[in-house]
Amino acid sequence: MSAFGDSGVATLGILVFLATGTLAFALMVGARARNEVRRRAASVAADHGFSTDSHALHQSGLEAVRKFIERATKHYASVDNKDMKVLRRRLLLAGIYNQHGVAYFFLARVALAASMVLASLFVVSLLALHAKASFWLLVMTGGVCGYLAPSLYLDRRIAARRQEHQAGFPDFMDLLVVCADAGLAMEAALERVGRELADSHRSLAFNIHITNLEIRAGRTLAEALEHLADRLGLEEARSFASLIQQSDEFGSSISNALRVYSDDMRHKRMSRAEEKAYALPAKLAVPMMLCIFPVLFIVILTPVIVRLATGNW
Repeated sequence: MSAFGDSGVATLGILVFLATGTLAFALMVGARARNEVRRRAASVAADHGFSTDSHALHQSGLEAVRKFIERATKHYASVDNKDMKVLRRRLLLAGIYNQHGVAYFFLARVALAASMVLASLFVVSLLALHAKASFWLLVMTGGVCGYLAPSLYLDRRIAARRQEHQAGFPDFMDLLVVCADAGLAMEAALERVGRELADSHRSLAFNIHITNLEIRAGRTLAEALEHLADRLGLEEARSFASLIQQSDEFGSSISNALRVYSDDMRHKRMSRAEEKAYALPAKLAVPMMLCIFPVLFIVILTPVIVRLATGNW
């Protein structure tokens, strides 16, 4: 009986071993066949010029988007009417130098308008507004807001950059005077000033760097400074370009002209600061009337009202 029991255990062990080995062999054969299929598919894909990895769909989607943006850019680049010129100038003033900027602007308009319309429909369904007038009014309002959002963003960005350039332009003129007194030429002075302003006025330094690249590419100093004034959007920059051009044409001293113009820029900056300081009391009048004076009246009159109500004098 014991011998039969031992033989049964041995047989069971052999069967388990054979089953485990068969399963492991099957897994190895399957993995090898799968790797072989992948290798052959990769070789076929390489021969035919397409990819079969896990990122193929993502790459194809990005490629489709890129082609769509390029087609949109070509379409809007062929349009040269007055509105398109104004848009390109606004993009330039906003610091968007990408060649696809116009296409991005119109695509953002369409996408935001459609998104706001869908959001308006969702809000209308949540509020359960079934009246036709209010329904279409909210939907049209959402679409108009989405359509105008990129233009409003450009306006805010242009205003912020113009204010930044206006604040840094007097420092730019002071550094130019120092470089001119040191004997540097205007091209070398612009390059030196651009490096010095990189930490304090990044946008202005970047535009000066573009001006240096234009001069290296063969443009004259007057043309490069005119383009700088167009990118900055400042009357001071246009006056500076005219000053350098006239000094070059009449042969006058650029150093003296820069010194006089730099003094004028400092006076203008001081005048703007004084104007803001003088306007501060008028601007504080409304917040004080709406926020501070009512609180003072409550604090002063509350004890009197309490005593009148209770009769305790």
